[in-house]
Amino acid sequence: MAGETELRSIVEVHVAPLGYEYDRIKDPVLEYGADVLYALDDADRDRLAYHDELEAVLADAGVTVHVREVDLGDVYDVLGEITTIADRYAADIVRVNVSSGPKLAAIGAALACMATDAIGYHVHPESRSHPVEETPRTAGMRVAEQLPSYPLETPTEDQVRILNYVEETDDAAYTPKKSDLIDYAEEAELEFITRSAPANGKAKFALLNNRIVDPLVADGYLEVETVGRSKQVSLTETGQNALRAFRHKL
Repeated sequence: MAGETELRSIVEVHVAPLGYEYDRIKDPVLEYGADVLYALDDADRDRLAYHDELEAVLADAGVTVHVREVDLGDVYDVLGEITTIADRYAADIVRVNVSSGPKLAAIGAALACMATDAIGYHVHPESRSHPVEETPRTAGMRVAEQLPSYPLETPTEDQVRILNYVEETDDAAYTPKKSDLIDYAEEAELEFITRSAPANGKAKFALLNNRIVDPLVADGYLEVETVGRSKQVSLTETGQNALRAFRHKL
């Protein structure tokens, strides 16, 4: 009981894709007293000298810096990393810098804010300079503007677990059927089965279709193919990307 009522400090976490910026990342982290920065570095690019300097300056200021390698050119890679971070710090404050990285990273960052309680912000620089390989693209911070929040409907935990099961099961030798999904749902005690306690097989299939398969098909995440008397289920490319984005729900 004491653990439930015990006071705890709130951690302020910032997330910033590492593009060709320095002040645009550093200034809001220091200005708003962030405790932790997750810097998303591009796995396909050599690390820039001023990013090492950025990490050192923030560490000297008492900010804990974690570097995560992602593909900044892949919206879903960025989305999945940020939703995972936001989930890890669900009881704290998570702010996401959508102006510090390349365009596709910005899209992934903005979508992550829509899918979680993370707060996105855009930093307006004081000036712009080049070349970016030697110096940051911009300099200074005029203002950090919080972005409006637009909630994004995301798949439920049960739906993500089904997507993951289909991905792990579907191969050249076998494609899972709806009956396999029911067997897995019962074995894994997925909520849509345990809460409703369907009385027979027909009720189980109705629940599976209503809560899991039909919504995922409507969103373009799953495909269902009739083969003989069975319904085979497979992931679409969109479903694979959704699984990457929301795997933290597993």
